[in-house]
Amino acid sequence: MILGLAPDGTKIEGIEIANGPARAVLMTYGATLCRFHVDGIDTSLALGSPEVESYFAQMRYFGAIVGPVANRIAGGVAPLDDDVLRLAVNENGNALHGGPNGLSQQVWTIASSDAQSVTFHHVVSDGADGLPGPIDMSVTYALVSEGALEIAITAKSDRATLFNPAFHGYWSLTGSGLDGHRLTIDADHYLPVDDALIPTGDIRPVEGTPFDLRRPTSLPATTDLDTNFCLNGDGFRPVATLETDAMAMIVETDAPGLQVYDAARLNTAPAKGHHGLPYGRHAGLAMEPQYWPDAPNHDGFPSITLRPGTPFRQFSRFRFIRKDLS
Repeated sequence: MILGLAPDGTKIEGIEIANGPARAVLMTYGATLCRFHVDGIDTSLALGSPEVESYFAQMRYFGAIVGPVANRIAGGVAPLDDDVLRLAVNENGNALHGGPNGLSQQVWTIASSDAQSVTFHHVVSDGADGLPGPIDMSVTYALVSEGALEIAITAKSDRATLFNPAFHGYWSLTGSGLDGHRLTIDADHYLPVDDALIPTGDIRPVEGTPFDLRRPTSLPATTDLDTNFCLNGDGFRPVATLETDAMAMIVETDAPGLQVYDAARLNTAPAKGHHGLPYGRHAGLAMEPQYWPDAPNHDGFPSITLRPGTPFRQFSRFRFIRKDLS
């Protein structure tokens, strides 16, 4: 189905997948998850808009794949081997989510699909927003029988480049903000940031700070969250739980970090959400598995260099569990 036209006139396709108790609507613009439903709940658990034009501006990151380098790069400057890359900047002189023409603003192609899954494909051209390339990448969204949403991102490049994509979905398990939600994150450390939300380079323990979410913590939290949590463990493992009295969403990933944003600065007006009104402060929670922000500028952070012959793969799963309230 055709949802509309991108700003450059390219057709934007939509596709619906379903399996077990879950169904999702996605689109080629930004490889975006537009809606996510589970049986018994009327509203979409993923924030988004019924109007495709909303995703061109105020909601440009909602449910999209962001990057090629997600999060922030200070000053848009990043070392790579013996070179220094100058990336396109778009937020207070810094590069955010791939700059002004990042992955969320591109029309991807549908490489394959079936009733339960869809694979989007996109090639980042050499030099796009300052990155060496080309970078050939795909993202597969799949619904498994119990209703979990799986997201697999793969990529390869014939040149050394920087690569750190992320799924940027906003979630509300009630469809109406974060009140009544609790959040748990399996992370003993976090990255403190400066006023521009750039990591200082420190890796601090969460113990004794407002960022200690190792036990269920009521949302909105006492301190606004736009924070990278340095996840415990490695490999594919459960890393976070968002829950209400009626439902839990368990996040599993093989990524080393989880950026958590509680939408404290959110205002999508005049763009309207699924509920017919603009989204405002604390409308939902973004939980973004990824490598750590500004990684090339900090020796102690996990590398985001993508090299020829070493394909990138990141796998995440969002599991939804209805609680027995009887």
